[in-house]
Amino acid sequence: MALSSDVRRLYNKWNANTGWPKRLDALEISGIRGWTGQKIEFKFPIVAIVGENGAGKSTVLQCAASVFQPPENAPSEERGYYPTDFLPETRWDNLRGASITYTIRQGSQSLSDGLKKLERWRGYSKRPRRHVNYIDLSRVQPIAERVGYFRLANPQVQEASASAWDKARVASLSHIMGRDYEEARLAITSMDAKRGIPVLKASGIENSGFHHGAGELTMEDFLQVEFKNTSLVLIDEIETSLHPRVQRRLMRWLADRARQQDVQIIMTTHSPYILSELPPEARIYVMSTQPQKTIVTGISPEFAMSQMDDENYPECDIYVEDERSGDLVKEILVKYAPTAVSRCEFTPYGAASAGFVLGAMDFQKRFRRPTRVFVDGDQDARDGCILLPGQEAPERVVFGALKEKNWADLSTRLSRDFSLVADACAQAMTFDDHHDWVRLAANKLLVSGDLLWQQMCAAWVANCVTATEGQAIAQPVQDALSGI
Repeated sequence: MALSSDVRRLYNKWNANTGWPKRLDALEISGIRGWTGQKIEFKFPIVAIVGENGAGKSTVLQCAASVFQPPENAPSEERGYYPTDFLPETRWDNLRGASITYTIRQGSQSLSDGLKKLERWRGYSKRPRRHVNYIDLSRVQPIAERVGYFRLANPQVQEASASAWDKARVASLSHIMGRDYEEARLAITSMDAKRGIPVLKASGIENSGFHHGAGELTMEDFLQVEFKNTSLVLIDEIETSLHPRVQRRLMRWLADRARQQDVQIIMTTHSPYILSELPPEARIYVMSTQPQKTIVTGISPEFAMSQMDDENYPECDIYVEDERSGDLVKEILVKYAPTAVSRCEFTPYGAASAGFVLGAMDFQKRFRRPTRVFVDGDQDARDGCILLPGQEAPERVVFGALKEKNWADLSTRLSRDFSLVADACAQAMTFDDHHDWVRLAANKLLVSGDLLWQQMCAAWVANCVTATEGQAIAQPVQDALSGI
């Protein structure tokens, strides 16, 4: 899916290196909840961390919150966060020797330091200064179930005062939720000056947080957070209580905030909709593999979902860079190992860097099931990675080889006139971006891009691929299925 205009603008500003004078570049966590020194890098202003429950996602947020202290001019109520807020030492939990090492950027300077747990946590005084907002799952708790609130659900309680939202914040709520709100305020009752009740007005009717949906409550609490310039915002399970359209609108709203205010945002998620709103370098998967956790950056939403869902029964996992690469591998297997195709699950992993990490894991035999990892031919050979034929991207390999064969039998396969096929494919190749070739040719041939690419791969395998090249792809898969 293409990036939204809001995320593209954020992407362009980030690549121009014209903002974010304060940023957290990396964390290295050791001795805490299964972390043994793994490093996690933040390569985009908004980063989403995904993984199974208990993988250590929330630990990353908590450690990130702990490495900063408030600015000197911060209000007294902004006390900041400490490791002890999140990581208590108990009768069952020994944190002696635990450490949080951080790398930050301040202006043009890069600084690395850390916190270490001896008798007490050491390193507090050297922590860099920065505003931090930590938004946890307390935002999704119904009003009536929050401590001290149920007694305020009384018709006799009077509204003593209120803090009205400005028009911009009401507009943000309306935009994200997809509903027109006229007013919003936080009401203080005559019974309790410390517990505010959100009140919304829509279509001329007011109702309080006691009658709001879970998504409304989530966004009301979320939008009450004051995003300060250059601050760090940490959000645990951002998608909770929000349906997909709201998730997408929220991500685009956050991209706008990050761009305009140089805010850095790190979040955890289990949602493919959240991941699909971000570029590959902003998606990080935390895998709890033996003997250690593995950090994979650049994963696709499909890869993330496949790792967290057991609703498939393949005998072998095959990881490919994208669906085009997957189709190419499938067509090779159809010819050289046809019975293997139905026994395999094909999953795009996204960026080549993610493929290299997965290949290393397969090389080290760290997957639970038989696995093979393929990388496009324009990449360098790495341990555990199988190179696809040719030394270029799949589209360039297939289009180029078929052109040399005068398009072979592609026109027959597509039931289209030869001259039309030759013209459409040759003209598509004149465009610089090979990712567009299939779409451009398919439009001229009045077929779907998926159909055209599948038939091109089949024609390429039949007419251009040598038996040696075919077996170089098929044999590793057969070996995996045989337990070799």
